[in-house]
Amino acid sequence: MKVFVLITLVFLAFYFIPFGTSVVDQSILNGFYLLQEYAREHVLLCLVPAFLIAGTITVMLKKDAVLKLLGPRAKRVVSYPVAAVSGGILAVCSCTILPIFGGIYKKGAGIGPAVTFLFSGPAINIAAIFLTARVLGWELGITRIVATLSAAVLVGIIMELLFQKEQRSNEGFMIASQTQGNFKGVIFFAMQILFLVLSGLKLAQPVKNLSLGAVGLSVAGMAIFGFSKEETKSWLMESWDFAKKILPYLFIGVFLAGLITKALPQDVVVTLLGKNNFVSTLIGSVIGSLMYFATLTEVPIVQALTDLGMAKGPTLALLMAGNTLSLPSMIVITKLLGKKKAFTYFSLVVIFSTIFGMIYGAIAR
Repeated sequence: MKVFVLITLVFLAFYFIPFGTSVVDQSILNGFYLLQEYAREHVLLCLVPAFLIAGTITVMLKKDAVLKLLGPRAKRVVSYPVAAVSGGILAVCSCTILPIFGGIYKKGAGIGPAVTFLFSGPAINIAAIFLTARVLGWELGITRIVATLSAAVLVGIIMELLFQKEQRSNEGFMIASQTQGNFKGVIFFAMQILFLVLSGLKLAQPVKNLSLGAVGLSVAGMAIFGFSKEETKSWLMESWDFAKKILPYLFIGVFLAGLITKALPQDVVVTLLGKNNFVSTLIGSVIGSLMYFATLTEVPIVQALTDLGMAKGPTLALLMAGNTLSLPSMIVITKLLGKKKAFTYFSLVVIFSTIFGMIYGAIAR
């Protein structure tokens, strides 16, 4: 039945889509443009390091450290603040955070702290907060980080309460138990984080290339000479496992996001987002959750919309949901968590983005 429905949908799409019209042609072309931009700007310096970091978390780090900070039995006063702020140093988007989240979740982190990290990671990276403050004002920049951290913790607690009986088994520890997971693993992990952070910084190109080259060579050298062949092989295979599970759905989602972005008229969006009321703020959250924002690109897009009249409440809601979710990331999260958990998480992100957007809209009028 699934195959029949899929074939029918594809047939109907090719039968009824008015190819040749400017809107359809431009939307399809924009989908390929977005894919090309993503491949050029995010895959090598963001996604590949993120997959390797996810493999490191699963293979090289001690399970006890992860459980102590983020595990289902960890104290909430420790696990949730750590999960909420740990994404602040990573200049990553809602898609690049996915393999790192997958590594943490597979390692045995509780569902609550894991989704708290997933929520806050893309939205509070230092570069995005400072760019938001400089372009859109310090009021919105500070409000964005406070609202995101608060919403991330609340969403995580609710997810834990709803799904604590379905907490994943610690099957991911089978790999970790085969390795030493000592101080070397922590250094290896920190070096990869440094590479990811450097790739997101705006430095003079020669300085950036030299820094990335030095750190990259150090990571490669440590992978070859610092660990046993079995550990290095397990690390690479685990990283590849994340990549092959995530990348196909990610690329399909990026293409669809390009279609939607071009097909959605900006003037209509501004009309819908022009008031500090529930409807406009909710629409801002929903649109933000579906659109794909590469790291830092949300700021100029939001600036253009605010110049055209988008109200403050929908602005915050769009920033919160837009960095946390996207159509590509929603597809992958559904594969990682399952439909029940994933759609509960999506709903909570939209709900809390709307709530904090309305609060901000009411206060900042």
